[in-house]
Amino acid sequence: MLISKNKAHIPYDPRLKDRARELRKNMTAPEKKLWNDYLRDHRLTFLRQKPIAFFIADFYCSHAKLVIEIDGDSHFNEFGKGYDEDRTTVLEEYGLRVLRFTNEDVMSRFDGVVEIIEKEVAGV
Repeated sequence: MLISKNKAHIPYDPRLKDRARELRKNMTAPEKKLWNDYLRDHRLTFLRQKPIAFFIADFYCSHAKLVIEIDGDSHFNEFGKGYDEDRTTVLEEYGLRVLRFTNEDVMSRFDGVVEIIEKEVAGV
């Protein structure tokens, strides 16, 4: 059950808590890299695998109203693209900004990923 779309409180489906906990324990290599090498010690608090609405965001910063998604191969087929678009629309309806990076971005262009995130949170 979700709470109504009130931007002051972002709802989540409590049934996702166990799955989110499991995902935190089994992060992908790009998620681990972004977390361990940057977000874990960021000046703003980021959460890993945060349930929001009917989804689990890879990373979430409530203070910046920012969701960061790391997209692997499953995101690049027709179903994945449509699902991601719908998901982004729902998250934006809650007043959140969504940044998407590919696994390749994180693993091969890490400094660029960090620079983009820093620009997003600069005024926070």
